[in-house]
Amino acid sequence: MKTVYRRARMRVAGLRMALLPGVAAPEGLVAAPTDLRAVDPFVAEELLYGRIVLAGRVYEMDGVSAFAAELPSSSFAESLHSFEWLRHVRAHRTNECCAKARQLVAEWMALHGRKVRGLAWQPDIASRRLIALLSHSPVVLNEAESGFYRRFMKTLSFHVRYLGMIARYAPDGETRLRLQVALAVASICMSGKQSWVTRQAKKLSREMERQILPDGGHVSRDPRVLLDLLLDLLPLRHSYINLGHTVPSGLVSAIDRIFPALRFFRHQDGVLALFNGATSTLANELAAVLRYDDTAGQTTRELPDMAYQRLVAGDTTLLMDTGRARSTELSLTAHAGCLSFEMSCGRYRFIVNSGSPENSSTELKELARSTAAHSTVTLADTSSCRFSRSTVVGPIMVQGVREVTVRRATGTHQNDTVSATHDGYVADFGYLHEREVDLNEAGTRIRGRDVVSASGKNVKHISESLSAVARFHIHPLIELSQINEEAALLRAPDGTCWQFSIPGRTLAITDDIFMANASGPRRSQQIEAAFDLPEVREIRWFLDRKA
Repeated sequence: MKTVYRRARMRVAGLRMALLPGVAAPEGLVAAPTDLRAVDPFVAEELLYGRIVLAGRVYEMDGVSAFAAELPSSSFAESLHSFEWLRHVRAHRTNECCAKARQLVAEWMALHGRKVRGLAWQPDIASRRLIALLSHSPVVLNEAESGFYRRFMKTLSFHVRYLGMIARYAPDGETRLRLQVALAVASICMSGKQSWVTRQAKKLSREMERQILPDGGHVSRDPRVLLDLLLDLLPLRHSYINLGHTVPSGLVSAIDRIFPALRFFRHQDGVLALFNGATSTLANELAAVLRYDDTAGQTTRELPDMAYQRLVAGDTTLLMDTGRARSTELSLTAHAGCLSFEMSCGRYRFIVNSGSPENSSTELKELARSTAAHSTVTLADTSSCRFSRSTVVGPIMVQGVREVTVRRATGTHQNDTVSATHDGYVADFGYLHEREVDLNEAGTRIRGRDVVSASGKNVKHISESLSAVARFHIHPLIELSQINEEAALLRAPDGTCWQFSIPGRTLAITDDIFMANASGPRRSQQIEAAFDLPEVREIRWFLDRKA
């Protein structure tokens, strides 16, 4: 009901904006924050030829405004209306390219500038657009006429007024935090009263303290959100300093907490782990952000608040999800991947989760949220969490993991062990899933144990035969070959080899889809180990590094 109420309030805000008199334009702009995101000059070059290249699709303008036409995909539309593509034009920075960008901004203002409805004015997209227009105002206003300048400034003011009106009702999590970031950016970039700057700084600090957990994680439990936030927060902090404003205390402490958490999720190949909605990461974007890390702290063994575990020995890294969605509203983007893990060695990821596709269909995104898309155990081809299909409340979690217990220990031979249990299958089948993972001191052997045991609840299903599958998704760069019924070899391009074995069981190599590929979903492979309950309730598996 809370979600329905908030959506209704945002619709009312849109109607109020339509009825209000025109907003006054600010006197001018005093800053344009730097954009740390990666740029692609090809996008700007194609724009000169009348083609818009976004979200893996191409749109030919042919004299028709893209904002009045049917667009190739919803992802394309989101990218177009966010105007984050202006950074590519800023990299090109010719008068002709700036004029093309300005023409698109003018078309958007004419068609959507005061019509607060539809995708263009969704809170997240409107917030991203305000940040982009302010950050890339030198591009848009390059050789602009005075009439366009006034309309542009009024559009910025309109954004500020609308976002301020819906701030309390925006979806919780990343969207609400980005909205406060956008308003804080506007307060210091648009010439206004110091009281406005101070007021927005306090609101941003409160939201940062609420959403950035004590261990540096984000309430969404999505590692990629940490990177996306820093890409906006670092330029904002720099702008506060350059313009002589006091940097909000909540912003400073949050950034300092986020950096170690971001490093926690970084694999040996320089990209982030794929948990809870995380998609492909550009290694150069991550490296650009980490250059600003002044914390110089050691990466921790666990993030207790965000609920993840990290095992490291030698050049082997293993990351494990040991948590659940923190609230129903925050479960909108959560995945059913509790107890899944990823493993990397040297410069390559070997075992991964499928990840979330960035520019794909709704159906594929739903598939990516399933337990089967994660390196963990699935019962009866059913996910450990179920998500609503309601268009009113959205894809929130309606049933699933409610409790996760975690134990961490160091063995007599300095082995690092994590053991965790979740209750995601109790409601449907009466079973608990326990996973124990052990990494030796040298980082050359991983021992795993999966136990499916009766919970003592919903016992009517315990005696029924039930299929179970332990899946291990293999990264597309890894060559996978079967040695025998119980073992398979994983070989990286640099020759690094690991042998996967499951004594006493039969494994199968099957086709798979790696969804977090930068250029779109990619074919890959997975290892499957099937067993039947209640006859078999425990399986053991091993990963051994080979010369």
